[in-house]
Amino acid sequence: MEKLNVYFEDKLVGYLAKYENKYAFEYDSNWLANGFSISPFSLPLKKGVFIPNMMVFNGFFGVFADSMPDSWGNLLLDRYLKKNGINHTNGLTRLSIIGSTGMGALEYKPNNEMKDNFNFNLDRYQEEANKILNKEDSDIDYLFKFGGSSGGARPKVLINIDGVDWLIKFESRFDFQDFGLCEYEYAKACEEIGINIPPVKLFESKTNSGYFGVQRFDRREGEKIHMITAAALLEADFTSPCLDYNELFKLTKIITNDNIADLNDLFLRMCFNVYAHNLDDHAKNFSYLYDIKNKIYRLSPAYDMTYSNTYYGEHTTSVNGKGIDITDDDLIVVGKKAGLKLDYMKESINKVKEIVNRRLGKYLK
Repeated sequence: MEKLNVYFEDKLVGYLAKYENKYAFEYDSNWLANGFSISPFSLPLKKGVFIPNMMVFNGFFGVFADSMPDSWGNLLLDRYLKKNGINHTNGLTRLSIIGSTGMGALEYKPNNEMKDNFNFNLDRYQEEANKILNKEDSDIDYLFKFGGSSGGARPKVLINIDGVDWLIKFESRFDFQDFGLCEYEYAKACEEIGINIPPVKLFESKTNSGYFGVQRFDRREGEKIHMITAAALLEADFTSPCLDYNELFKLTKIITNDNIADLNDLFLRMCFNVYAHNLDDHAKNFSYLYDIKNKIYRLSPAYDMTYSNTYYGEHTTSVNGKGIDITDDDLIVVGKKAGLKLDYMKESINKVKEIVNRRLGKYLK
Protein backbone atom coordinates (compact mmCIF):
# COMPACT_ATOMS: atom_id res chain seq x y z
CA MET A 1 0.00 0.00 0.00
CA GLU A 2 1.41 3.39 -1.05
CA LYS A 3 -1.36 5.83 -0.05
CA LEU A 4 -3.99 6.17 2.67
CA ASN A 5 -6.72 8.73 3.36
CA VAL A 6 -7.10 10.17 6.86
CA TYR A 7 -10.59 11.01 8.17
CA PHE A 8 -12.18 12.72 11.16
CA GLU A 9 -15.95 12.39 11.66
CA ASP A 10 -16.30 11.23 8.03
CA LYS A 11 -14.53 14.39 6.87
CA LEU A 12 -11.37 13.97 4.80
CA VAL A 13 -8.45 15.42 6.75
CA GLY A 14 -5.69 14.63 4.28
CA TYR A 15 -3.47 12.04 2.69
CA LEU A 16 -0.64 9.81 3.85
CA ALA A 17 1.81 8.53 1.25
CA LYS A 18 4.98 6.49 1.36
CA TYR A 19 8.06 8.57 0.57
CA GLU A 20 11.29 6.56 0.58
CA ASN A 21 11.46 5.19 4.15
CA LYS A 22 9.06 7.76 5.61
CA TYR A 23 5.37 8.68 5.35
CA ALA A 24 4.49 12.13 4.02
CA PHE A 25 1.23 13.94 4.84
CA GLU A 26 -0.77 16.65 3.10
CA TYR A 27 -4.00 18.30 4.28
CA ASP A 28 -7.05 18.23 2.00
CA SER A 29 -8.07 21.68 0.72
CA ASN A 30 -11.51 21.53 2.35
CA TRP A 31 -9.95 20.61 5.68
CA LEU A 32 -7.57 23.57 5.35
CA ALA A 33 -10.60 25.83 5.01
CA ASN A 34 -12.74 24.36 7.79
CA GLY A 35 -10.66 22.06 10.01
CA PHE A 36 -7.98 22.32 12.68
CA SER A 37 -4.36 21.29 13.03
CA ILE A 38 -4.21 17.66 14.12
CA SER A 39 -0.66 18.22 15.42
CA PRO A 40 -0.01 21.94 15.96
CA PHE A 41 3.80 21.93 15.98
CA SER A 42 4.55 19.34 13.28
CA LEU A 43 1.51 19.75 11.03
CA PRO A 44 0.35 23.38 11.08
CA LEU A 45 -2.80 24.08 9.12
CA LYS A 46 -1.30 25.19 5.83
CA LYS A 47 -0.73 23.98 2.28
CA GLY A 48 2.17 21.75 1.44
CA VAL A 49 3.54 18.27 1.87
CA PHE A 50 4.96 17.49 5.31
CA ILE A 51 7.74 14.92 5.68
CA PRO A 52 9.07 13.83 9.10
CA ASN A 53 12.62 14.93 9.87
CA MET A 54 13.28 11.96 12.15
CA MET A 55 12.53 8.25 12.38
CA VAL A 56 11.24 8.36 15.97
CA PHE A 57 7.91 6.75 15.01
CA ASN A 58 9.11 4.44 12.22
CA GLY A 59 8.83 7.19 9.64
CA PHE A 60 5.41 8.52 10.72
CA PHE A 61 4.53 11.79 12.36
CA GLY A 62 3.68 11.16 16.00
CA VAL A 63 -0.03 11.89 15.65
CA PHE A 64 -0.44 8.94 13.27
CA ALA A 65 1.77 6.73 15.43
CA ASP A 66 -0.72 7.42 18.25
CA SER A 67 -3.27 5.44 16.22
CA MET A 68 -0.94 2.46 16.05
CA PRO A 69 -0.68 -0.15 18.80
CA ASP A 70 2.29 -0.43 21.14
CA SER A 71 4.06 -3.61 22.19
CA TRP A 72 1.01 -5.76 23.06
CA GLY A 73 -1.05 -4.63 20.10
CA ASN A 74 1.94 -4.95 17.78
CA LEU A 75 2.49 -8.51 18.98
CA LEU A 76 -1.12 -9.33 18.09
CA LEU A 77 -0.92 -7.50 14.77
CA ASP A 78 2.26 -9.34 13.78
CA ARG A 79 0.69 -12.70 14.66
CA TYR A 80 -2.53 -11.76 12.84
CA LEU A 81 -0.62 -10.81 9.68
CA LYS A 82 1.45 -13.98 9.81
CA LYS A 83 -1.65 -16.15 10.29
CA ASN A 84 -3.22 -14.56 7.23
CA GLY A 85 -0.10 -15.02 5.11
CA ILE A 86 0.80 -11.32 4.93
CA ASN A 87 4.56 -11.25 5.32
CA HIS A 88 5.59 -7.96 3.73
CA THR A 89 3.79 -4.88 5.00
CA ASN A 90 4.57 -1.21 5.40
CA GLY A 91 3.15 1.19 7.95
CA LEU A 92 0.25 2.21 5.74
CA THR A 93 -0.96 -1.37 5.52
CA ARG A 94 -0.80 -1.66 9.30
CA LEU A 95 -2.77 1.58 9.70
CA SER A 96 -5.37 0.33 7.21
CA ILE A 97 -5.92 -2.74 9.40
CA ILE A 98 -6.40 -0.46 12.43
CA GLY A 99 -8.87 1.50 10.26
CA SER A 100 -11.47 3.12 12.53
CA THR A 101 -10.60 1.20 15.71
CA GLY A 102 -7.58 3.16 16.94
CA MET A 103 -7.38 5.43 19.95
CA GLY A 104 -8.56 8.98 19.34
CA ALA A 105 -10.69 10.08 16.41
CA LEU A 106 -8.56 9.66 13.29
CA GLU A 107 -9.62 6.92 10.86
CA TYR A 108 -7.85 5.47 7.86
CA LYS A 109 -9.32 4.38 4.52
CA PRO A 110 -9.39 2.14 2.65
CA ASN A 111 -9.49 -0.04 5.74
CA ASN A 112 -8.97 -3.74 6.19
CA GLU A 113 -10.53 -4.16 9.63
CA MET A 114 -11.59 -7.57 10.88
CA LYS A 115 -15.37 -7.93 10.60
CA ASP A 116 -15.88 -11.23 12.45
CA ASN A 117 -18.25 -11.37 15.40
CA PHE A 118 -17.18 -12.94 18.68
CA ASN A 119 -18.84 -13.36 22.05
CA PHE A 120 -16.53 -11.64 24.50
CA ASN A 121 -15.58 -13.05 27.90
CA LEU A 122 -13.01 -11.45 30.21
CA ASP A 123 -11.57 -14.65 31.64
CA ARG A 124 -11.32 -16.20 28.18
CA TYR A 125 -9.36 -13.19 26.94
CA GLN A 126 -6.95 -13.51 29.88
CA GLU A 127 -6.55 -17.21 29.10
CA GLU A 128 -5.81 -16.57 25.43
CA ALA A 129 -3.46 -13.69 26.32
CA ASN A 130 -1.52 -15.98 28.67
CA LYS A 131 -1.10 -18.46 25.82
CA ILE A 132 0.38 -15.93 23.46
CA LEU A 133 2.66 -14.50 26.15
CA ASN A 134 3.89 -18.04 26.83
CA LYS A 135 4.42 -18.58 23.07
CA GLU A 136 1.68 -21.19 22.91
CA ASP A 137 -0.98 -21.59 20.24
CA SER A 138 -3.84 -19.16 20.81
CA ASP A 139 -6.97 -17.83 19.11
CA ILE A 140 -5.24 -14.87 17.47
CA ASP A 141 -8.39 -13.68 15.68
CA TYR A 142 -10.21 -13.44 19.01
CA LEU A 143 -7.31 -11.57 20.64
CA PHE A 144 -6.76 -9.21 17.74
CA LYS A 145 -10.43 -8.37 17.32
CA PHE A 146 -10.64 -6.87 20.80
CA GLY A 147 -7.07 -5.76 21.51
CA GLY A 148 -5.26 -5.22 18.22
CA SER A 149 -5.34 -1.43 18.28
CA SER A 150 -4.55 -0.93 21.96
CA GLY A 151 -1.44 0.76 23.26
CA GLY A 152 0.88 -0.13 26.12
CA ALA A 153 2.72 -3.29 27.08
CA ARG A 154 -0.08 -4.99 29.02
CA PRO A 155 -2.86 -7.03 27.36
CA LYS A 156 -6.03 -4.97 27.06
CA VAL A 157 -9.26 -4.70 25.14
CA LEU A 158 -11.36 -1.86 23.77
CA ILE A 159 -15.02 -2.81 24.07
CA ASN A 160 -18.49 -1.31 24.32
CA ILE A 161 -20.58 -2.65 27.21
CA ASP A 162 -24.21 -1.51 27.48
CA GLY A 163 -23.48 1.58 25.42
CA VAL A 164 -20.35 2.58 27.31
CA ASP A 165 -16.87 2.37 25.78
CA TRP A 166 -14.31 0.76 28.07
CA LEU A 167 -10.61 -0.01 28.03
CA ILE A 168 -10.04 -3.12 30.18
CA LYS A 169 -6.60 -4.32 31.22
CA PHE A 170 -5.37 -7.85 31.83
CA GLU A 171 -2.43 -9.30 33.68
CA SER A 172 0.93 -9.91 32.05
CA ARG A 173 3.43 -12.47 33.23
CA PHE A 174 5.49 -9.69 34.82
CA ASP A 175 2.68 -8.31 37.02
CA PHE A 176 2.42 -8.91 40.71
CA GLN A 177 -0.68 -10.59 42.13
CA ASP A 178 -3.87 -8.52 42.14
CA PHE A 179 -2.42 -5.88 39.83
CA GLY A 180 -5.89 -4.98 38.55
CA LEU A 181 -7.11 -4.32 42.09
CA CYS A 182 -4.01 -2.20 42.70
CA GLU A 183 -4.66 0.04 39.70
CA TYR A 184 -8.30 0.37 40.71
CA GLU A 185 -7.32 1.48 44.22
CA TYR A 186 -4.77 3.91 42.77
CA ALA A 187 -7.46 5.39 40.52
CA LYS A 188 -9.84 5.84 43.46
CA ALA A 189 -7.06 7.60 45.37
CA CYS A 190 -6.60 9.95 42.40
CA GLU A 191 -10.33 10.56 42.47
CA GLU A 192 -10.24 11.54 46.16
CA ILE A 193 -7.27 13.83 45.56
CA GLY A 194 -9.23 15.64 42.87
CA ILE A 195 -7.19 14.58 39.85
CA ASN A 196 -9.27 14.60 36.67
CA ILE A 197 -9.64 10.88 36.03
CA PRO A 198 -12.31 8.98 34.04
CA PRO A 199 -14.84 6.67 35.71
CA VAL A 200 -13.24 3.34 36.58
CA LYS A 201 -14.54 -0.11 37.46
CA LEU A 202 -13.15 -3.39 38.72
CA PHE A 203 -14.69 -6.04 36.48
CA GLU A 204 -15.43 -9.36 38.16
CA SER A 205 -13.31 -12.41 37.42
CA LYS A 206 -13.54 -16.06 38.41
CA THR A 207 -9.75 -16.44 38.39
CA ASN A 208 -8.37 -13.31 40.08
CA SER A 209 -9.37 -10.26 42.11
CA GLY A 210 -10.71 -8.46 39.04
CA TYR A 211 -9.85 -6.66 35.82
CA PHE A 212 -9.28 -2.92 35.89
CA GLY A 213 -11.43 -0.97 33.46
CA VAL A 214 -11.54 2.72 32.60
CA GLN A 215 -14.12 4.55 30.52
CA ARG A 216 -12.62 5.86 27.29
CA PHE A 217 -12.36 9.64 27.27
CA ASP A 218 -11.72 9.69 23.51
CA ARG A 219 -15.37 8.68 23.11
CA ARG A 220 -18.26 10.89 24.19
CA GLU A 221 -21.94 10.16 23.56
CA GLY A 222 -21.14 8.24 20.41
CA GLU A 223 -18.66 10.79 19.08
CA LYS A 224 -14.91 10.37 18.73
CA ILE A 225 -12.61 12.99 20.26
CA HIS A 226 -9.31 13.89 18.61
CA MET A 227 -6.49 13.02 20.98
CA ILE A 228 -2.73 13.49 20.75
CA THR A 229 -0.04 12.46 23.24
CA ALA A 230 2.76 14.67 24.49
CA ALA A 231 5.18 12.29 22.79
CA ALA A 232 3.44 12.80 19.45
CA LEU A 233 3.23 16.58 19.83
CA LEU A 234 6.95 16.78 20.52
CA GLU A 235 7.91 13.96 18.13
CA ALA A 236 9.73 12.47 21.12
CA ASP A 237 10.78 8.88 21.77
CA PHE A 238 8.70 7.92 24.79
CA THR A 239 10.47 4.55 25.19
CA SER A 240 13.36 6.28 26.96
CA PRO A 241 13.59 9.34 29.25
CA CYS A 242 13.04 12.36 27.03
CA LEU A 243 11.08 14.85 29.11
CA ASP A 244 11.13 16.87 32.33
CA TYR A 245 7.99 18.11 34.06
CA ASN A 246 9.26 21.66 33.45
CA GLU A 247 8.94 20.95 29.73
CA LEU A 248 5.61 19.19 30.17
CA PHE A 249 4.19 22.24 31.97
CA LYS A 250 5.52 24.50 29.22
CA LEU A 251 3.87 22.31 26.59
CA THR A 252 0.60 22.32 28.51
CA LYS A 253 0.66 26.11 28.88
CA ILE A 254 1.16 26.54 25.14
CA ILE A 255 -1.27 23.91 23.86
CA THR A 256 -4.11 24.85 26.28
CA ASN A 257 -3.57 28.60 26.08
CA ASP A 258 -2.42 28.74 29.71
CA ASN A 259 -5.49 27.01 31.13
CA ILE A 260 -5.03 27.17 34.91
CA ALA A 261 -7.32 24.20 35.64
CA ASP A 262 -5.15 21.97 33.44
CA LEU A 263 -1.92 23.29 34.98
CA ASN A 264 -3.22 22.71 38.51
CA ASP A 265 -4.32 19.20 37.55
CA LEU A 266 -0.92 18.44 36.04
CA PHE A 267 0.71 19.54 39.30
CA LEU A 268 -1.46 17.06 41.23
CA ARG A 269 -0.46 14.29 38.81
CA MET A 270 3.22 15.09 39.18
CA CYS A 271 2.95 14.97 42.97
CA PHE A 272 0.95 11.74 42.85
CA ASN A 273 3.45 10.02 40.55
CA VAL A 274 6.29 10.95 42.89
CA TYR A 275 4.65 9.93 46.17
CA ALA A 276 2.70 6.91 44.86
CA HIS A 277 5.73 5.41 43.07
CA ASN A 278 4.53 5.69 39.48
CA LEU A 279 7.91 5.77 37.76
CA ASP A 280 6.56 4.92 34.30
CA ASP A 281 5.30 8.48 33.73
CA HIS A 282 6.59 8.68 30.16
CA ALA A 283 5.66 11.17 27.44
CA LYS A 284 2.92 8.98 25.98
CA ASN A 285 1.12 8.84 29.32
CA PHE A 286 0.06 12.49 28.98
CA SER A 287 -2.45 13.45 26.30
CA TYR A 288 -4.50 16.38 25.05
CA LEU A 289 -8.02 16.42 23.62
CA TYR A 290 -9.24 18.86 21.00
CA ASP A 291 -12.30 20.86 22.05
CA ILE A 292 -14.04 21.55 18.73
CA LYS A 293 -16.56 23.99 20.22
CA ASN A 294 -13.90 26.23 21.76
CA LYS A 295 -11.17 25.42 19.21
CA ILE A 296 -8.54 24.64 21.81
CA TYR A 297 -6.66 21.64 23.14
CA ARG A 298 -7.15 20.63 26.77
CA LEU A 299 -5.25 18.25 29.01
CA SER A 300 -6.97 14.86 28.86
CA PRO A 301 -8.10 12.99 31.97
CA ALA A 302 -5.28 11.10 33.71
CA TYR A 303 -4.52 7.48 32.88
CA ASP A 304 -1.97 4.78 33.79
CA MET A 305 -1.78 6.25 37.29
CA THR A 306 -0.60 3.15 39.11
CA TYR A 307 2.34 1.60 40.93
CA SER A 308 5.17 1.05 38.46
CA ASN A 309 8.93 0.69 38.20
CA THR A 310 11.51 1.29 35.49
CA TYR A 311 14.53 -0.88 34.82
CA TYR A 312 16.81 2.00 35.87
CA GLY A 313 14.83 2.83 39.00
CA GLU A 314 14.01 6.46 38.17
CA HIS A 315 11.05 8.47 36.88
CA THR A 316 10.79 8.45 33.09
CA THR A 317 9.81 12.11 33.21
CA SER A 318 12.24 13.87 35.52
CA VAL A 319 11.20 16.47 38.10
CA ASN A 320 13.35 19.58 38.06
CA GLY A 321 16.10 17.53 36.44
CA LYS A 322 15.91 14.69 38.97
CA GLY A 323 14.71 11.13 38.45
CA ILE A 324 15.14 10.05 42.08
CA ASP A 325 15.28 11.63 45.54
CA ILE A 326 12.67 14.18 44.51
CA THR A 327 11.69 16.62 47.27
CA ASP A 328 8.76 18.93 47.96
CA ASP A 329 11.05 21.80 46.96
CA ASP A 330 11.63 20.21 43.55
CA LEU A 331 7.89 19.99 42.98
CA ILE A 332 7.42 23.61 44.03
CA VAL A 333 10.23 24.85 41.78
CA VAL A 334 8.54 23.20 38.78
CA GLY A 335 5.13 24.60 39.72
CA LYS A 336 6.55 28.06 40.37
CA LYS A 337 8.07 28.16 36.88
CA ALA A 338 4.61 27.27 35.52
CA GLY A 339 3.09 30.22 37.39
CA LEU A 340 1.19 28.25 40.05
CA LYS A 341 0.35 29.78 43.41
CA LEU A 342 2.53 28.73 46.33
CA ASP A 343 -0.40 28.17 48.70
CA TYR A 344 -2.06 25.85 46.15
CA MET A 345 1.13 23.86 45.70
CA LYS A 346 1.80 23.40 49.42
CA GLU A 347 -1.81 22.43 50.07
CA SER A 348 -1.73 19.99 47.15
CA ILE A 349 1.48 18.33 48.27
CA ASN A 350 0.11 17.76 51.76
CA LYS A 351 -3.19 16.42 50.43
CA VAL A 352 -1.49 14.01 48.04
CA LYS A 353 0.84 12.71 50.75
CA GLU A 354 -1.99 12.13 53.22
CA ILE A 355 -4.29 10.33 50.77
CA VAL A 356 -1.49 8.24 49.23
CA ASN A 357 -0.25 7.11 52.64
CA ARG A 358 -3.76 6.33 53.89
CA ARG A 359 -5.10 4.54 50.82
CA LEU A 360 -2.00 3.13 49.14
CA GLY A 361 0.49 2.61 51.94
CA LYS A 362 0.31 -1.20 51.64
CA TYR A 363 1.76 -0.99 48.12
CA LEU A 364 4.59 1.35 49.12
CA LYS A 365 6.19 -0.65 51.94
